[in-house]
Amino acid sequence: MIKLEERIKTMMGILNELHLRLFLGSEASSYGYGGIQKVHEISGVSIKTIRRGITENKNNIKPDNKRVRKIGGGRKKESVKNPELINKVLKIVDPTTFGNPENNISYTTKSLRKIENELKNEGINCGYNIIANVLRENGYSLQLNQKMLQVNEVHPNKDEQFIFINDKPKEKMKMGQPVISVDTKKKELIGNFKNSGKIYNKKGEPTKVLDHDFPLEELGKVVPYGIYDIDKNNGFVNLGISKDTAEFAVESISRWWLSVGKNTYPNATMIYNTKFRFSTI
Repeated sequence: MIKLEERIKTMMGILNELHLRLFLGSEASSYGYGGIQKVHEISGVSIKTIRRGITENKNNIKPDNKRVRKIGGGRKKESVKNPELINKVLKIVDPTTFGNPENNISYTTKSLRKIENELKNEGINCGYNIIANVLRENGYSLQLNQKMLQVNEVHPNKDEQFIFINDKPKEKMKMGQPVISVDTKKKELIGNFKNSGKIYNKKGEPTKVLDHDFPLEELGKVVPYGIYDIDKNNGFVNLGISKDTAEFAVESISRWWLSVGKNTYPNATMIYNTKFRFSTI
């Protein structure tokens, strides 16, 4: 007959947390008086856990087979225990946040350790790994480095300038004025040409495109110019054949206003462009 110690040591390497608890509870009950202490000494599992296994066996409890722990078990997130943590972290990174206005993913120039130190200065002790989780849950991600270092001496009012630029669009949106971001992309060939995008098709039936990338003389190329409404999260694309000139930019904004803007913002008195700043209607 296999000894108690051998059985426990064999099964501990096989069973998951739930089944091991039930097994140890059963062994402790079978052992009789002093069984809980004996199983505890052999397995190293806490007496509380062994007693819980005995209770579950007696009550014939059948937990969800898909779960090892009961619902709500496990350590609570630090952001749940300390709701102010999220606001504090976001407040620290907000003035130094960069990103594409067309993308919900942002990134910050402050390291996790710097944020951790600033929180400690405010009396909040929080590890950098928890800060990383808070940032990730709020749309931040790790980014590759970018050419943003200034060669010459940094202007003493640089931070104030960025804060001013960041606050102005928010101010205009609160006033109900349209705030847009504009940009143009490289010329694109017109026609059934290959691109890097993917779409769902039946297996073995890809979309067929031209076998070369030479422009079609009768179609030529087109220049896309995008207008992005930051507050409404809507985009508008104007297509032209000219280069990225001031005239093309103004014409694109004008078409956006006549087609979309004036109906979306009937009481607007100006347009705030994040690149060109103010322009009156």
